[in-house]
Amino acid sequence: MTSLQFGFGTGRRSPNQGHRPEPTELKLLIQPDDHITPIVSAIKGAKKSIEIVIFRFDRKEIEAALKAAVGRGVFVHALIACANRGGEQNLRQLEMRFLDAGVTVARTSNDLVRYHDKMMIIDRHVLYVLSFNYTALDMEHSRGFGIVTRNHRFVQEAVKLFEADTTRQPYTAGLPTFIVSPANARKELGSFIKKAKKELLIYDPEIADTEMLRVLNERAKAGVDIKIIGRVSQRGKGLASQKLSTMRLHTRTIIRDRHQAFVGSQSLRKLELDSRREVGLIVRDPAVIRRLIATFELDWIPSESSVERVETSPDGNRNMQKAVKLAIKEMPPLATSVKKAVKKAVAAAGQEAFADKRVKQAVKKVVKKAVKEAMKEVVETSPSDDAV
Repeated sequence: MTSLQFGFGTGRRSPNQGHRPEPTELKLLIQPDDHITPIVSAIKGAKKSIEIVIFRFDRKEIEAALKAAVGRGVFVHALIACANRGGEQNLRQLEMRFLDAGVTVARTSNDLVRYHDKMMIIDRHVLYVLSFNYTALDMEHSRGFGIVTRNHRFVQEAVKLFEADTTRQPYTAGLPTFIVSPANARKELGSFIKKAKKELLIYDPEIADTEMLRVLNERAKAGVDIKIIGRVSQRGKGLASQKLSTMRLHTRTIIRDRHQAFVGSQSLRKLELDSRREVGLIVRDPAVIRRLIATFELDWIPSESSVERVETSPDGNRNMQKAVKLAIKEMPPLATSVKKAVKKAVAAAGQEAFADKRVKQAVKKVVKKAVKEAMKEVVETSPSDDAV
C-alpha cells in the first residue's frame, strides 16, 4: 500500500472510473486510535523522497522504516530539533544513527526557543502535519490529531518552510491557512477565532495569551458557545473548560462553527505564538470536521458529568468529595465503553442516520444519562471516612 493510497477516498465518482472513488485532498489521523500504522505505511510507500521534522522520537518502527527507505534508494532528509526539554542526548544519538544509515541530517537553529513543529513530506506530494510526536506516549496514550493532505498549495508551502529551516534561512509566510509560529500564527489564529459566529470547540493544554483570551471573552459575550478541553489561565476563568479525563491531552485544535478547523502544534500561549517554531493547518473538509466534532463530543461527555457532580457537592461533605474523586478515576474505562457502544451504533445504523440532528441529540442525551447514572452508583457505593 503506497502513501497515496492510504486512507484517501470519497463518494464522488470519476466519469472515467465508474464506481471507483477518487482520492480526496485531506485525511484526519486520530491518536491513539490510528497508532503508528499510517506513518509507517507512508514511509514504506515513498518512491523518491521523505522530508521529516523531528522534535521527539522513540519509535523504532519508524526509524527502521526510514532506514529501509534509504536502502531502496529514497532520499531521506531529517530536520532534527537542536533541543527539547530533557531529551537532547537522545536527539544527538538519533542523528548519529541516521547518519550511519545514510539519512541526510540537518539540525534546527537556536534562534528560536524551540523548534516544536512536526511535519513529514512524502515525494513532495503528500504532507503530514501532526500535533503529536513520534513517541509511544503521544501515539498510544495521548489525544492527538494529524492532517494528511495532497493539496498542492499546502505541500509547496511546507517544502518552502522545510528548506528555510534546514538551511537556516528566514521564512516568510505565504499562505494564510498554513499557520507558522512566529511568522503568521498570532495574526491568522486571532482572525480565525474572531470570525466565530456560533461555536468554538477547543483542545488546548494551556490557553494563556492575553490577546487571545481577550478575543475569546469577546466572542463569549457575543453569544458564541465556547467549550475548551484543557487549561485556561485566570483571565479566561469565565470560559467553560474541563480537563481531558480519559487520557493525556497533547493536541492543539480549534473547531469553528462546525465548518472549519485548525489543527497544529501551537497552543494559544505567547511563547508558542511568538517565540517557537510551530506549524498547523486551517481546513474545511466536511468529513474531517465531522470526525473532529465527534471526537470532541465524546471527550467532553465524561468530563461534563464529573464537573456537574463536583459543583453540586457540599463544600463540607468530605465523604462526597472522596466519592467524586473515586468516580472520576472510574471514568476512563467507562468512557471507553461509551465510545465502543457509540461506534457499534454507528456501524449498525450507518453514518447517514447520525447526520439527522434529532437522532444525534437523542443519542447524546442517552449517553449522558448513562454516564450520570454510573457516576451516581459509584458515589452511593463509595467507602466512608471510617472505612478508608
